[in-house]
Amino acid sequence: MKQLAHVCIFAHDLEATRRFYSDVLGMDTRFNFLRDGRIFGFYLDCGGRSHVEVFEKSETSYTEANQINHFCLEVEDIDAAIDHIRSKGVEVTPKKLACDDTSQAWIRDPNGVKIELFEYTGKSAQFTGGDRVADW
Repeated sequence: MKQLAHVCIFAHDLEATRRFYSDVLGMDTRFNFLRDGRIFGFYLDCGGRSHVEVFEKSETSYTEANQINHFCLEVEDIDAAIDHIRSKGVEVTPKKLACDDTSQAWIRDPNGVKIELFEYTGKSAQFTGGDRVADW
């Protein structure tokens, strides 16, 4: 593992959330996620290689125990990480290239917390910018 890559949150009001993180915390939008020609999420720059990923989900209800969708760990070599995790008897999804040009796979901890494993590429939107059309 290299570092924490991002934390993903859901937003009732996408633009109010963007304004809060931009105006209050000074975090700039790195890129938007588009579906059917409409923005439904975005990445916020936290400095360095760290981000907050935000997706609109108006029906989300938050409680003290349920506020973050998943966290993401950047890995040096996703294929090696997948092999290592499987060798420990943990299920891991197949690697895929995501619409933001990152390689990813998913696991869950013993409590069911979703963990995304992430390897950046030279074309990753986190560094090149540019809106990305979601393929999921």
